[in-house]
Amino acid sequence: MTEMPNILWLEAISKDDIPLVGGKGASLGEMASVGLPVPKAFVVTAQAFRKFLVQTGLEDSLFDLLTDVDVENSEELEDVSRNVKNLVLDAKMPDDIKEEIIQAYGTMGPDNMVVAVRSSATAEDLPDASFAGQQETYLNIRGDAAVVEAVQMCWASLYGARAIYYRAKQGFDDRTVNIAVVVQQLIRSEKSGVMFSSHPVTGEPLTIIEGSWGLGEAVVSGSVSPDKYVYDRRLKKVFDRMISKKEYMIVPVGDHGTELVEIPNDRQEEPILSDAEVEALAAFAEISEEHYNVPQDIEWAIVGSTIYILQSRPITTIGMSTKAKGTGGQSTGAVLLEGNGASPGVASGPVIIVHDIKDLGKVKEGDILVTKMTNPDMVPAMRKVAGIVTDEGGMTCHAAIVSRELGTPAVVGTKKATKTLKDGDIITLDGEKGIVYEGAASVAAAPAAVMAAAVPGAAIAAAPIITATSIKVNVSLAEAAARAAATGADGVGLLRIEHMILGMNKTPGWYISQNKEEEFITELYNGIKVVLDAFPGKPVWVRTLDAPTDEFRNMLGGESEPIEHNPMLGWRGIRRDLQSPDQFRMQIEVFKRLWDRGYDNLGLMFPLVGHPDEFLKAKALIAGWGVDVDAVELGIMVEIPSSAILIEDFCKAGISFASFGTNDLIQYTLAIDRNNELVSSMYRPKHPAVLKLIRDAIAVCRQYGVECSICGQAGSDPKMVEWLIENGITSVSANIDAIPKIRETAARTEKRMILDAVRLKNA
Repeated sequence: MTEMPNILWLEAISKDDIPLVGGKGASLGEMASVGLPVPKAFVVTAQAFRKFLVQTGLEDSLFDLLTDVDVENSEELEDVSRNVKNLVLDAKMPDDIKEEIIQAYGTMGPDNMVVAVRSSATAEDLPDASFAGQQETYLNIRGDAAVVEAVQMCWASLYGARAIYYRAKQGFDDRTVNIAVVVQQLIRSEKSGVMFSSHPVTGEPLTIIEGSWGLGEAVVSGSVSPDKYVYDRRLKKVFDRMISKKEYMIVPVGDHGTELVEIPNDRQEEPILSDAEVEALAAFAEISEEHYNVPQDIEWAIVGSTIYILQSRPITTIGMSTKAKGTGGQSTGAVLLEGNGASPGVASGPVIIVHDIKDLGKVKEGDILVTKMTNPDMVPAMRKVAGIVTDEGGMTCHAAIVSRELGTPAVVGTKKATKTLKDGDIITLDGEKGIVYEGAASVAAAPAAVMAAAVPGAAIAAAPIITATSIKVNVSLAEAAARAAATGADGVGLLRIEHMILGMNKTPGWYISQNKEEEFITELYNGIKVVLDAFPGKPVWVRTLDAPTDEFRNMLGGESEPIEHNPMLGWRGIRRDLQSPDQFRMQIEVFKRLWDRGYDNLGLMFPLVGHPDEFLKAKALIAGWGVDVDAVELGIMVEIPSSAILIEDFCKAGISFASFGTNDLIQYTLAIDRNNELVSSMYRPKHPAVLKLIRDAIAVCRQYGVECSICGQAGSDPKMVEWLIENGITSVSANIDAIPKIRETAARTEKRMILDAVRLKNA
C-alpha cells in the first residue's frame, strides 16, 4: 500500500481503525469480524475527507472560521456553522475520490442497490462518549450521483452547529476531528429498534429491547413510543413487556429519502416481537457485549425471519452517579404525567415548552425542558436544564441517551406533556420512576449516596481490587487522560504520541523546515503533560513516534514522504528516528523538559527495535542532548521476533523495561497482515510460535529483574491475560474500557495460583 486508502470494506476493518474509519465504521467492521449479521458496506475513509480539504484548498479557510467561536451564542454558532457547511458543499469533490466511491458502490450489488449513507466521525461512538446523532445519516439513497452527494453532505454535517458545540464541550479540537462515511445496504426493515445488552443505568444483565414497525429511525428519533421487552440473561426468559400504541412508522419513499406514515389501526397495538425473536436478539447482544468487554447499545432490524445488526456502540452511562437538580427531592404534589424513567434522578423547576429550534433561546439554567421529542440540535439547551420531559420516545431514544450522558433526570414517552403542561408551571420529575408531579419537591435534594441507593440494583461501592500484577492502561489522546485515570489503573503502559502528532496535521519535518520547532515541542509537551498530571506518582511509559510514512503523506509537509510498497515494514519507529536526528531531537527535548520539571514517573519506550545496537544508539543520542540516561527509565517495545529472541542481549544493554506490542508481533511472526481480508482469518494471537516468543522473553526478563509488560490488543483479552500471569508477566496494559474486567481476571488468577500451590504443598 503506497498511501492511505480512500475506500475500505468492512472485512478489512477492526476496532483499532477509528482514526481511519471513525467510531461507527470501526464498530461495524469489528461486528462483521465476529460473525454478527451485518449488512454489506464500505467506508469512505477519514483520510479521503482530509484529502478533500487539502486538495480543494479549504483546510485553512475552514478552520479559520471555526477559531474562537462562542458556542454559547446560538446566533453566532448557527452563522459560523452555515458558512462552514456551505464551503464544504460548494467545493468540487476530487475526481479520484469520486470515481473510487462510484466504483465501490457499483460492486455492492446489481441495479443501483439502495443504501444508507451514515456519518462516522473520529470523535463519536467512543467508549466514554457515545452522543449519537452529532452528524447526519441519509437513508434510501440510490444511484451514483445520489451516493456521492450524500457522502459530501455527511462531510458537511461534521460542522453542524450541534457537532461544533459538542466538540467544544468535550474538549475536541476541530482541526483534529475527521469524518469517515459508511455506505451500507439499506435493510427495508419490517420491524426494527434498539437494544441495550445490559441495563443502561445499573449494569444488570437485563437486555432491554425497544422496537416498532418500519425503519429504526422512528425509535431512535423518538417519533414513536416503542414496545419494550426486558430479557433476563440469567433466567434466560422474557420477564417484562410493555406493548405501546404505535401510531406512526418511518418507511423509504421512492428512490430517495423517507417519510412518516400512519400505521393501520389493527396493527398499532400489535406486539412487535415474539418471545423467540426477543431471545434471538438478546443472544446477539450478549455476543457483542462479550466481544467488546463492555455493555453495548445496538440497533437492529428484522425482515421476515432474518435479523440484522446495524450498529453497536458502548453504553457510557452505567455506574454514573445520579444527580438531583433544581430543588429536587420527594414531591407531595399530584401526579400529572407518567412515562418511562429514562435517566434517574429527581429535579424541580419551571416548565419551558420547546416546539421547535426557534424556542431554544428562551431556555434558562434550571428550567425543565418539555418537548414532543428532542433532537441533536437541542443538546446545547439540554446541557442547561434541570430535567427533561417528552411526549414520545423510549429508553433508547435521543432524549434518553443524551440525558443519561449528561446525568440529567428525564421522563420520556408521557404522550401528552406538551398539552398538559404550560410555560412557567412548577413541576417535579422522578427520572427513575418515570413520574411527573405537580409543584416543587417538598424536601431538599438527597445526598449523593442516598440518591445512588435509590436506583434499584445499583451496586454498592466495593473495596478496590488489589493485584500483584500491575494493571496499567493504554492512552492515545490527552482528552482521554481523565477517564483513563478514573479506572484506577496503576499507570499508563502505553502513551502513543503519534496520535497527538497526527492531530497537528503537520509532519515533524514541516516544523523543522519552517523553523517552527518550538511550536511542535510546546504542543506535544502540553499533551503529554495532561496525561502525566492525571497519573501523579504512577509510571507513564511514553512511546516515541511510530507513524508509517503513508500516515504522514496527507499532512502538511507530507509531500516529501517516500513512497513505500509496504509502510508497515518500512521507515518507521526507532529506525526512522535514528536516521532523522532532528525529528528525534525534537521529541527528546519534550521529554527532557518534562523530566526537568520533576516528572520522574515518565519512562521512554522505543518502538520497532530489532537489535540492541539500535537501543544503544538511541541512548547515546539522548545522552548527547543533555539527558542523564542513568537517571531515567528507557525501555523497548517487543514487537519484532528478533527483539523477542534477543531479549537477553537487550537486558544486558541496560533496558529498564520491555513491553510486548502484540498487534505487530503476531503479524511479523506469522507473516499475516490482519487488515488483509484474504488472510485475516489466519491471524492467530495465540499461535504457538507467538506464545513461545512471549513466554521465553518473560522468563529472561524475570531472570534479569526487568519489568515485562504487554500493551497490544491481547492485553485486553481476559483469557490471554490469565495465560500471561500464569507465565510470570509483571504488568499488563489494557484499553480503558477493559480495565475492570482485566483487574478482576488478574486477581482471580493470582488467587487461584496461590491456592493451587498451597494444595500441592499440602498434598
